[in-house]
Amino acid sequence: MDSHLREILAADNRWLVGEPIEQWFQRFLPPNFIKRRVRLEPDRRFQIIVGPRQTGKSTLVWNTLKDLGAPALFLNCEEPTIRQWLTSAALFSRDLESNFSQAQYVFIEEVQRLPEAGLFLKGVFDRHPRQQFFVTGSSSFDLEAVTRESMAGRAIRNLLLPFSISELGQEFAGLPTLGREYKMAETTLSAALLGGYPTVRQEENPQRELARLVEAFVLRDASDRFRIQHVDAFGKVLRLAAGQVGSLVNYSEWASVTGVSRGTVRDYMRILEDSHVIRRLEPFVGGKRAEISGTPKLFFIDNGFRNLLAGGLVAFDQRADKGAVLENLVFSELAKAVHPILDTIRFWRSKSGAEVDFVVEHQGRFLPIEVKATKGPLVPSRSMHSFIQAYGPARFLVATLGDQEETTVGNTLIRQLPIHGLEAELAAWMAQVE
Repeated sequence: MDSHLREILAADNRWLVGEPIEQWFQRFLPPNFIKRRVRLEPDRRFQIIVGPRQTGKSTLVWNTLKDLGAPALFLNCEEPTIRQWLTSAALFSRDLESNFSQAQYVFIEEVQRLPEAGLFLKGVFDRHPRQQFFVTGSSSFDLEAVTRESMAGRAIRNLLLPFSISELGQEFAGLPTLGREYKMAETTLSAALLGGYPTVRQEENPQRELARLVEAFVLRDASDRFRIQHVDAFGKVLRLAAGQVGSLVNYSEWASVTGVSRGTVRDYMRILEDSHVIRRLEPFVGGKRAEISGTPKLFFIDNGFRNLLAGGLVAFDQRADKGAVLENLVFSELAKAVHPILDTIRFWRSKSGAEVDFVVEHQGRFLPIEVKATKGPLVPSRSMHSFIQAYGPARFLVATLGDQEETTVGNTLIRQLPIHGLEAELAAWMAQVE
């Protein structure tokens, strides 16, 4: 190891030159850390944390290391000298063992900056290091085929999305029921408007911070990382998507509006989905001949990101798109609550026009969910009756800003509940054995 590398490692790892380990960890944590649903447990496999930019991936690792309380070697791949060091798995493993044996953990940040990140990590893992590795990377790193193949069986993938309503509302857990419900209702409306990006939630000017995130994605990621030639058309596709949340996607129409080909629009949508900005939902088809199939809908992972693109952060009670805002919020909550691989979220629509907003599928069971934008008593809609008649689900949820109610249609229990209670209800349903 040369002297320059040693200087950089000492600058980034102050515990190496005598700073108390607890004090060093605290340097990287915000004053008020909000616990995340994602938990990083020490494991012989590498813990890889991926997701959109600015969702708190590094903060999650630092908090985990603080709780573990043991020395950790921090390597930031945005530093050129660190990237040069991390080119040979064999030499790095030798240096790690001979110079940093006291470190029980290794934290590699922004690993996608390495030219052959997946192969490098594979080479390190296969040399059986004593240390537990935590690795953060961008969405593009997570999706690279070589990374998926080389890290198979060697890594645990953790997807970190923006805050959910329950994560934002943890501070109200100790309040009396009435006070907690009031605060959670406020948090729901706030999440519907601003979304859940940590930096946005902490800013005095959330619209400015959201604008920075959108600009960074469109101008930096789109042009630099994805090599998009028509950045203006890409931005138009983003705005079209924001204005048509919950609607059936018409690629031909979008191509005509943006001036690019239908295939290019499809490519843009794939990039947006791969980057965890949007998610396409396929229709739920249970074998009934009167159902539509093939045409997806789309939703945004974060409401604030979507709202900024759809015209700005106008107060909820003044918005003309309340229905779309709440429907996207419910989707966002579902996306954070289900397993990204084992579970699916779909929508249902019959050829006669009956429609159910979401159908969650889990281990062969399905749960229909309707979003209700208006407050008022629970009255099952025609579409709900149609779905119940076709499939007879044991339970049907209605997510709303209103009060909790229950009724039945045939053998189906219809349960209306506040949006902030959806996550717990979904978890209870998934835990049931039928």
